[in-house]
Amino acid sequence: MAWVDLSGPGYPGTSRGLRAYVATPTTPGPWPGIVALHEAWGLDECLRRQADYLASRGYLVVAPDLYSDGGGLRCVRQVFTAIARREGRPFADVQAARRWLVGHTGGSGRVGVIGFCMGGSFALVLADRGFDAASVNYGQVPGDLEVLRGACPIVASYGGRDRALQGSAARLQGALTEFGVPHDIKEYPRAGHSFLNHVPNSPLVLRPLAKIAGMGPEPAAAQDAWERIDAFFETHLGEAS
Repeated sequence: MAWVDLSGPGYPGTSRGLRAYVATPTTPGPWPGIVALHEAWGLDECLRRQADYLASRGYLVVAPDLYSDGGGLRCVRQVFTAIARREGRPFADVQAARRWLVGHTGGSGRVGVIGFCMGGSFALVLADRGFDAASVNYGQVPGDLEVLRGACPIVASYGGRDRALQGSAARLQGALTEFGVPHDIKEYPRAGHSFLNHVPNSPLVLRPLAKIAGMGPEPAAAQDAWERIDAFFETHLGEAS
């Protein structure tokens, strides 16, 4: 596993010092690629572990640090503003990661995107931006569902105990069905926000509130969700090595 610099001359418009975590399969290529997008807490151990898992399944994974330009609070605002407007520097950062995968000598040329929390919201609005499949995990559904018309195939997972996203799975299901977008949407009744993480990852001072809100790991739901994600990516990105 390694880090790469995506802020050089070949990647115009990206954040200063944009870096990305890379997880490479141990099996022979060519490998389908996946851009992995982190939660609002940043590119932490949970996201790196998820990238490593996908690499173990035969995918070349690159996870851009969307806060590379420094200042967590400022960067959070910048990313959420970009998601709402569907434009801005964070989009250039993600596209730099996608281009890196497309140009990789070991890549198959097919690239998916997966995101969690904030990254899940981002993955959803990126579904019409050159990706071959998207995995959306407890990502906010845009108010204007028309932006999903023409999206790539989407697999999405939500927690029934995630109070902030109540009804999101049903809204997304309805829109993708109407638009004819291949999809697999599921809500897990016993799961809350961030249920795919292996450990709680919110700041220590916020963990008591996160626990009350039902946030955090839910192993049974996570196992089922990963099985669905694996199958969906295999179908739409091509069988991994």
